[in-house]
Amino acid sequence: MASKSFNPSRSNLSQASDASENQKPPLPPTVRFGRRTSSGRYISYSRDSLDSELENNDFLNYTVHMPQTPDNQPMDPSISQKVEEQYVSNSLFTGGFNSLTRAHLMDKVIESEANHPQMAGAKGSSCEVLGCDAKVMSDERGVDLLPCECDFKICRDCYIDAVKTGGGICPGCKESYKNTELDEVDADNGRHLPLPLPSGVSKRDRSLSVMKPTKSLMRSQTGDFDHNRWLFETNGTYGYGNAIWPKEGNFANGKDDDDYAEPTEFMNRPWRPLTRKLKIPAAILSPYRLIIFIRIIVLVLFLSWRVQNKNVDAVWLWGMSVVCEIWFAFSWLLDQLPKLCPVNRSTDLTVLKEKFETPSPENPTGKSDLPGIDVFVSTADPEKEPPLVTANTILSILAADYPVEKLACYVSDDGGALLTFEAMAEAASYANVWIPFCRKHDIEPRNPESYFSLKRDPYKGKVKPDFVKDRRRVKREYDEFKVRINGLPESIRRRSDAFHAREEIKAMKLERQNREDEPIEPVKIAKATWMADGTHWPGTWLNPSPDHSKGDHAGIIQVMLKPPSDETLVGGGDENNLIDTTDVDIRLPLLVYVSREKRTGYDHNKKAGAMNALVRASAVMSNGPFILNLDCDHYIYNSKAMKEGMCFMMDRGGDRLCYVQFPQRFEGIDPSDRYANHNTVFFDVNMRALDGLQGPVYVGTGCLFRRVALYGFDPPRSKENHSGFCTCCFGRSKKKNASMANSQEENRALRMGDSDDEEMNLSFFPKKFGNSTLLIDSIPVAEFQGRPLADHPAVKNGRPPGALTTPRELLDASTVAEAISVISCWYEDKTEWGQRVGWIYGSVTEDVVTGYRMHNRGWKSVYCVTKRDAFRGTAPINLTDRLHQVLRWATGSVEIFFSRNNALLASPRMKFLQKIAYLNVGIYPFTSIFLIVYCFLPALSLISGQFIVQNLNVTFLVYLLTFTVTLCMLAVLEIKWSGIELEEWWRNEQFWLIGGTSAHLAAVLQGLLKVIAGIEISFTLTSKSVSDDVDDEFADLYVVKWTSLMIPPITIMMVNLIAIAIGLSRTIYSTIPQWSRLLGGVFFSFWVLTHLYPFAKGLMGRRGRTPTIVFVWSGLIAITISLLWVAINPPAGNNQIGGSFQFP
Repeated sequence: MASKSFNPSRSNLSQASDASENQKPPLPPTVRFGRRTSSGRYISYSRDSLDSELENNDFLNYTVHMPQTPDNQPMDPSISQKVEEQYVSNSLFTGGFNSLTRAHLMDKVIESEANHPQMAGAKGSSCEVLGCDAKVMSDERGVDLLPCECDFKICRDCYIDAVKTGGGICPGCKESYKNTELDEVDADNGRHLPLPLPSGVSKRDRSLSVMKPTKSLMRSQTGDFDHNRWLFETNGTYGYGNAIWPKEGNFANGKDDDDYAEPTEFMNRPWRPLTRKLKIPAAILSPYRLIIFIRIIVLVLFLSWRVQNKNVDAVWLWGMSVVCEIWFAFSWLLDQLPKLCPVNRSTDLTVLKEKFETPSPENPTGKSDLPGIDVFVSTADPEKEPPLVTANTILSILAADYPVEKLACYVSDDGGALLTFEAMAEAASYANVWIPFCRKHDIEPRNPESYFSLKRDPYKGKVKPDFVKDRRRVKREYDEFKVRINGLPESIRRRSDAFHAREEIKAMKLERQNREDEPIEPVKIAKATWMADGTHWPGTWLNPSPDHSKGDHAGIIQVMLKPPSDETLVGGGDENNLIDTTDVDIRLPLLVYVSREKRTGYDHNKKAGAMNALVRASAVMSNGPFILNLDCDHYIYNSKAMKEGMCFMMDRGGDRLCYVQFPQRFEGIDPSDRYANHNTVFFDVNMRALDGLQGPVYVGTGCLFRRVALYGFDPPRSKENHSGFCTCCFGRSKKKNASMANSQEENRALRMGDSDDEEMNLSFFPKKFGNSTLLIDSIPVAEFQGRPLADHPAVKNGRPPGALTTPRELLDASTVAEAISVISCWYEDKTEWGQRVGWIYGSVTEDVVTGYRMHNRGWKSVYCVTKRDAFRGTAPINLTDRLHQVLRWATGSVEIFFSRNNALLASPRMKFLQKIAYLNVGIYPFTSIFLIVYCFLPALSLISGQFIVQNLNVTFLVYLLTFTVTLCMLAVLEIKWSGIELEEWWRNEQFWLIGGTSAHLAAVLQGLLKVIAGIEISFTLTSKSVSDDVDDEFADLYVVKWTSLMIPPITIMMVNLIAIAIGLSRTIYSTIPQWSRLLGGVFFSFWVLTHLYPFAKGLMGRRGRTPTIVFVWSGLIAITISLLWVAINPPAGNNQIGGSFQFP
């Protein structure tokens, strides 16, 4: 075992970086070096620093944007850098509070051998240095990395020793190594060096540099070259895209480097949008709005009539009903008003490909110019969230149709379980087979479990002759993969028992040696959990102990799949390969396992804290400007979903979008959808309607974020104007003083709060984001890379085409050590993480609060409904699990209502109807109080013989008929413009009453207890495990699990059934039957019972398994109670029931 220690804090690195900046030598007057982003785009990091230079007359009236030529190429990484990156991917990094950060070089990650050169544990040949048993590092193809021309095989540690202590002499040929520094370049590979940077610069300065040419353009410092030959061999061009012309009057203003104009040909060329807004047809939307306003008017008239016409015979019944009806009218308005402006949207992937992945003058090579995406997958308990489900989600992400070098997947294991770690490693191993198979045959969906479970013809539409053979082989490999995953718990337990027994034997032998003749007592050793390489697992052990439990363990980072190469890596037809990968890209995206540090005494903030730890770790390691978060059971069903979401982010005005929310779709739900698990009314009606306002709410998964929006920054141009009452539907009125000259406001991309500074003061960033220099330095880079293309004058705050085509930097050990630092339990202390930055803390529904904060700062969001579902997941079909899920959501809403995130306190930047929508999110659980009362009113009416009105006159019946007809018409029109089915709408109505009389009431009580008494609320994870019944995939639907949430609905059903029997008996045996009151009470009781029918069906269990005696006794009890009530309170003037029969 080899290990390497790093300083857990970056404070010394920050000081060294600052010192190096202060000690920079004076630059030549002809070349100005500033900072260059990792994407290759030249920018000025500090605009004020250029003021003095721009006043110099040595500058011409144009700036030359030099294309990549042999003397202007990104630096080619040296062999030593590749070896360093391979070392990082083979090391398990651990560390945290008051502990060193260590890199443990692992011989193997799983029991089987790593079969892909990018995978952790992949090694080359054996090291030829005498006495060393290590392996030589390998490149992307598995070829040995050999630093010397003599091809002497040497491992990383021996190579470092030879460089540092051996004078840089190769142990094989005894010649000096040509490359001994990490920053040197292999000059023999035919590529030229770029312009040299000043000495003593920090890592950020190496990745961010700028050069402004002067009147006499410098020649290449690496020597002359033949431009004509270069143009012929590379198809490079000079012309448009290489000379950027400044706007008139803006030259040398010392303010901004982005004030450029374009030639007339560019300004006049047709511009194609990436997305389109599809408005709802007026023939549907206009009647829909009209009926809403008619119903509002009828509501006002009805309520005024109800208040004016009391029921003097039962004032208490009248009063309760009127209060409930007023609240229902208010709640209906909150729900209905945001639905006035529904929209649909579409994307154009063809235009996206033309703009970002097609050769052009700005991008001669045709490399992808799309920004990077970091995908977050969160899991916490491998028992409730099976590793096989998580592994399938990871495989669907790695196989997504997005540029491989721009994609990174981070898995947060908040439980720190070795089971999840090894399941990830197995998934990375199987990805070597699955992903090339998906790319070769265009497989959909790219979740192997879902794909191999499809009930349609798998060979339909497949034209390649070897598809059948490949599919059979990959399926057989997947079956073995499932066996390994399902056998991991037992394998880990047996391995740990074996190593523990060995340790006990060693301890006993040592005890005998120390105590020769004395009696030996049994030696007690903590039973550890062991990894495959025979070392202790640093996370949670199977038998928890100090520093190794769910709430107390070190931070862990393992690069499971190292970053892919920048160039396409095509496979071959080697017989050793499972499938023929000729002309198929075999690269795999970056895959990282992250388990944040947890210590007793710290509030880790559940899922929100885990997501924020991933935000920081990913910023240090890959810094994708966009983040896609998925639950462990939500996989990518549409491989092009990321590109569809990117169409919105990269379109005109996309820089003001904080996130793109995708609808949630579910699998494994019973065909009748008894408990409205699909939730289609919310996802297809409410969310589409919100898309016409300021955007849909964030629902926790399937959401593509803009990273700088998560950082708490305001959107660009946030102070141009604010929304008014009518801007939701009728557009925004333009201010007279808002003109194109306001370029300074357009280009303020990093502004927070009420700051009016031209640039954010970076000195305040440590107080907001923590003391990580790499994290802070990554913020402006992520902001720039996330901008849309400036391919048209109408695109504001854009970036030049081709800016993101340069290779990324290689991972090194110090970078991963910094990532360990930012996931430590103490990092968020005295910062704004969880308060303004990242996922917001303080609510069990952190997703809604996080989205609300972004909308409150003026950001917009969009709803992306793809033709093929973007993501699919699982939902609990068991009644108890479903009620607990609804309880968690409703409790979060109550917390929001009693917090500063209440929409009543929203800023003027949020649109009025958007505020109404968020207000409804916080208020809807309180409807349960009035709903339960109203559900008892029919029973009280039947039992007392009174009704909510004096008598069923024509006025009341007309109002009742009007409400029913308008409700049906609104339902039909909603079905028309949303595309849902009538049955789905009815299921939603049924479960609204079921949840409102059970989970919502409990949520209100728990929320009040938390606010008043400070009692914290704890929830268990929703189980994602599948049913053990192989014969019935819906077996969980019939399992009855008792919970106290069932008491109110059961009581309502029983009371209403008994009341119907009582009312019917009284009316029959009454001298003067009051049939109108009976019909009114029975009608509303049946209305309640009809809505509760799915709940009653869930209590019965599986059909045919409910004993008949249950129904017999239920009928007898109902009859007995009704007769007892009539006997206690007989009709006036008659003490007999049924003639001569006397009740005893």
